[in-house]
Amino acid sequence: MKNHYQDFLIRNWEKSDRTRAAEVISYVLSEYGLGWEPNGADRDVVQVEEYYLATGGEFWVIEHQSQLVGTGAYYPIHRGEKAVEIRKMYLLSSVRGLGLGKYLLQQLEAAIAEHGFQQIWIETASVMVEAVKLYESNGYNLTTGVETTRCDRVYVKSLR
Repeated sequence: MKNHYQDFLIRNWEKSDRTRAAEVISYVLSEYGLGWEPNGADRDVVQVEEYYLATGGEFWVIEHQSQLVGTGAYYPIHRGEKAVEIRKMYLLSSVRGLGLGKYLLQQLEAAIAEHGFQQIWIETASVMVEAVKLYESNGYNLTTGVETTRCDRVYVKSLR
């Protein structure tokens, strides 16, 4: 993946991005009063190779003027049919409200469909109001079965 949105570069994660990606995610979580959990809910950021690359998923980073400003990822899961979970979709507050989140979500959906997956799951916390609004306005339906402790909402969308 290498794509541009305005003057943002969306590209595949590289090993050298590990610390910066973790910092972005940790910072955004703290904005909402949520904790960074490197041994729990955020272990996948510390172990991108195992969680994403080795399973048929993808992990992307977003750069602006050589600074990492966001992330977005997905990997296959066993709930649902031919399903993936979109994970680690975070943008720094300085780049929110520019349409970047919607564009990133559309690009993730296109990549997921291209790989033959049929269902997308997303978990989030209701305090992340922008994320909730984004998912609900893009066809994601609230359902049950939250698996991540800091999340209280789970959404699903069918690509068929």
